[in-house]
Amino acid sequence: MNDQALEEILKNCKTVAIVGISPKNDRPSHRVAAFLQSKGYRILPVRPDEESILGERVYRCLSEIPKEIEIDIVDIFRKSEEVPPIVEEAIQRNAKVIWMQEGVIHPEAAQRAEKAGLRVVMDRCMKKEHQRLL
Repeated sequence: MNDQALEEILKNCKTVAIVGISPKNDRPSHRVAAFLQSKGYRILPVRPDEESILGERVYRCLSEIPKEIEIDIVDIFRKSEEVPPIVEEAIQRNAKVIWMQEGVIHPEAAQRAEKAGLRVVMDRCMKKEHQRLL
């Protein structure tokens, strides 16, 4: 994906479900979520074993997020092999973008998402791209 497309996503997609967010502030997922929140993004933490992270209610899975909340980006902080079911949930929720963080690579899941009409960013850090482009 080119810089213009990344910049368009970062400027226009403001609700981010962060799958695999950590409650520990020294973890990359927590730092990225805090950064995005500080830049005005609405974060939707997704993790099965927490109640609240960064002052936001935590959902156990994407399908638990209320239907009236539109999800723009599903930002994935999980092992690559765990991506396909997350992509399927994102498709069901009509998300616009699948964003796989650095080190998260799953070409088949990316293909599935694109076939369903989602844009895909793979193996890139949302925070770093925001800092670089905006």
